[in-house]
Amino acid sequence: MKSHVVFTALAMIGCVVALGACSPKPGADDVAASEASESAAMSITAAEAASQAVAEAMTSVDATGYVGKWTGPEGTSLTVTPAGSDYEVVITNLDGPRTFTGTLQGDGIHITRDGAPLVIHKGDGEATGMKWLADKHDCLVVAANEGFCKD
Repeated sequence: MKSHVVFTALAMIGCVVALGACSPKPGADDVAASEASESAAMSITAAEAASQAVAEAMTSVDATGYVGKWTGPEGTSLTVTPAGSDYEVVITNLDGPRTFTGTLQGDGIHITRDGAPLVIHKGDGEATGMKWLADKHDCLVVAANEGFCKD
């Protein structure tokens, strides 16, 4: 039945496009096609609304300050970049850069490094546990005695 409704709707669209107008005989199939079109339009609207909600959530995450380059002592850094629904996290220490895939959850960006789960979260310089960063205010804490700041 649904395929018949879809076929009828497509035939009507094709008729309008090809001839500029058609005058099919009204009937039950026309009503069903109209209802199917309205249902499809509502589904698209719901999908668009869900997509917009995700985009707004991602924007609010960016606004909280996770995305960007964060610096640490002795040339170390942490860079967070959006990558679809995840984040690319590059941690550069004295051994060089390493890249991780992070997922945002309520308490921060979750990554796994060397088999251990870590949560990168907001804090200040004191929260990093690093004396070089103690006077900073806008920081990300990776682990005990490991953090990076923007200011």
